[in-house]
Amino acid sequence: MITTVLFDLDGTLLPFEQEDFIKVYFGELCKRLAPLGYEPQHTVKSVWAGTKSMILNDGSRLNSAAFWETFNAMNPGLPDARGECDDFYTHEFDRAKSSLKYVPDRKPLIGRLKSAGLRVALATNPIFPLNGVITRMAWVNLAPEDFELVTHYDNSTFCKPNTRYYEEVLGKLGVKPEECVMVGNSVSEDMAAEKLGVRVFLADEFTENPDNIDASRYPKGSLEQAVDYILGLYG
Repeated sequence: MITTVLFDLDGTLLPFEQEDFIKVYFGELCKRLAPLGYEPQHTVKSVWAGTKSMILNDGSRLNSAAFWETFNAMNPGLPDARGECDDFYTHEFDRAKSSLKYVPDRKPLIGRLKSAGLRVALATNPIFPLNGVITRMAWVNLAPEDFELVTHYDNSTFCKPNTRYYEEVLGKLGVKPEECVMVGNSVSEDMAAEKLGVRVFLADEFTENPDNIDASRYPKGSLEQAVDYILGLYG
């Protein structure tokens, strides 16, 4: 029986193309760090390298530790940027809302599932700090209290598409794979949950499938159709 729904955030609950979002995000972050001596192009390179370290994390440390170890190693002699970044994700990062194709209110959608008795978690790839996730959630009228669990880089030790990320999420929620549905727009990252026995639904408005993986077997559609599908399984 289905008891729990996992939602991706970027490109799923948030209606944007990753390229549009990343362009605004990096532009604002580089402006914030430049006064500390961080050169923009190298800052972008450092963030990508830190992100790769999180994606390759083997569970031995938090994703945040993996990120900052790499980022700091690439910027020797410069002031520690973590405090600036923490403030950035609460303030300037909000400008990346301009990357949304439209501004929906997702609270009713989540509310439909919760009202039916389902548990809901935000299984966003944990490569951002919690305040960065909170800022993005607010763009579509959501907050941490709307979810039983929100993954971020300070409470996770794996990343998508590693199935151990999903094992970590299920462990925290205390649920079995067959009790869950994962809703996301990335064929490689979100549909990976199926390998554990989690049901999946491909949100197809901003589907990401750069490796051209055959996605024909996945149920797919809008978020409203995803909710209808899940409630059908639950009922």
